Amino acid sequence: MLDKVVPPRTLKLNAADNVAVAVDPIDVGVSAAGVTALKRIPRGHKIALTRIAKDEPIRKFGQIIGFATLDIPPGEWVHEHNTGFHAFERDYAYAAEAKQELILPVEQQATFQGFRRKDGRAGTRNYVGILTSVNCSASAARFMAEEVKRSGILTDYPNVDGVIALTHGTGCGIDYNGESFEVLKRTTWGYACNPNMAAVLVVGLGCEGFQIKRMKEAYGVEESDIFRTMTIQETGGTKKSVAAGVEALKTMLPIANRVSRETVPASELMLALQCGGSDGYSGITANPALGAAVDILVEHGGTAILSETPEIYGAEHLLTRRAATREVGEKLVGIIKWWEDYTARARMDMNNNPSPGNKAGGLTTILEKSLGAAAKGGTKTLSAVYHYAEPVRDKGFVYMDTPGYDPVAATGQVAGGANILAFTTGRGSAYGCKPTPSVKLATNTPIYEKMIDDMDINCGDVLDGVSLEEKGREIFETLLKVASGERSKSEQFGYGDAEFVPWQIGATM
Repeated sequence: MLDKVVPPRTLKLNAADNVAVAVDPIDVGVSAAGVTALKRIPRGHKIALTRIAKDEPIRKFGQIIGFATLDIPPGEWVHEHNTGFHAFERDYAYAAEAKQELILPVEQQATFQGFRRKDGRAGTRNYVGILTSVNCSASAARFMAEEVKRSGILTDYPNVDGVIALTHGTGCGIDYNGESFEVLKRTTWGYACNPNMAAVLVVGLGCEGFQIKRMKEAYGVEESDIFRTMTIQETGGTKKSVAAGVEALKTMLPIANRVSRETVPASELMLALQCGGSDGYSGITANPALGAAVDILVEHGGTAILSETPEIYGAEHLLTRRAATREVGEKLVGIIKWWEDYTARARMDMNNNPSPGNKAGGLTTILEKSLGAAAKGGTKTLSAVYHYAEPVRDKGFVYMDTPGYDPVAATGQVAGGANILAFTTGRGSAYGCKPTPSVKLATNTPIYEKMIDDMDINCGDVLDGVSLEEKGREIFETLLKVASGERSKSEQFGYGDAEFVPWQIGATM
């Protein structure tokens, strides 16, 4: 048996790696009892480059992605059947690689055509929203949006992107003095304040745990011509509430229509970073290419939000090194420890992620997935760490604690202020977001071509020689176009109404 193997059409990503990634499927000979048969290693999966003894670390990206559960000969397929996961010490090296970022002068910054708001922020879309305090008011909110659409009056307001009902399945049966209430309060108010919202109507039932009045008192909010609230019980039932809600929306639409697009610096962009349906190429093509676009955005004074804590687990030491201060890095590690406890209490473990689809695409452990997911954050200094749905006030590259489940994660980022979103996928996630447009990036050419109606950018050509820098520039330019009003593929389908999913942390009573 050979001690080393260098198969064709594979990628070795770091000199320290003992596995390579198959660019194309590879047939390898397997001998047993004197009989040799062919076994196919799927594209995106890993092949051993050297002999890896049992319990030795398996390395990809120059980092540990797992440990051999048995002896692995060179040329062998490396996957679930011979790779295991367990925790190991990581050197957090807090702020060791932090640096002062150089931001381009305003006159050199890129621009987009956005909607300037009274507080100075800029939106990429101009929606009138209907938010709900509880699931019991969800149907009434949808009825209002449907009635406005059916009436045809939106054609009178060309500067308004639409009236959207963003409903959810919680709001009652929660501890209204606890974390569940606080998270839902932050999320609801964050959406109401998102710069892509021109006006908002909040609809409740009246007796629920999440009281609208308490939210208004917490934020010192008063009703206005662009912020209205109502409850079904006080208004007199569903029919009267729908009629009253439609009338309120009709008064908001002319106000929302007064704003028009104007030239805005790219520093007003707040980019949410998401990945879903990841595969073995995610950390090689789309994610680092998006990271290159993040680096460009930060240089132009903008903000990018990396999230999905279960999907940076095992790669957090690469972020703590880039933390602006030790305190920023320690806050991230504290969140990691919270997740370890959270999953343990639920009788789960962090390696329950990746999903079956991720594994079919070539990912084996959460360590491997996280190293690829963290690449979306580029190379800039980590300036701040936020809890779920907190308003993001720092510029540059930041982190927000969210679950890995994409709709829940993105909901927190939009509540934090994200006005545009980039979503990478290798398996082909179907996702869109309102009020924040989502740009879909395919990690490989086959999924881009197969799901061409859903994908905005093909990053699979990185495997054919397109540089990450070139692809990052393409992504950045596309984001500017979408921010200026060009419709992404998910917007053309109308995705986004059902993808508002606030995080339910506490018990449902």
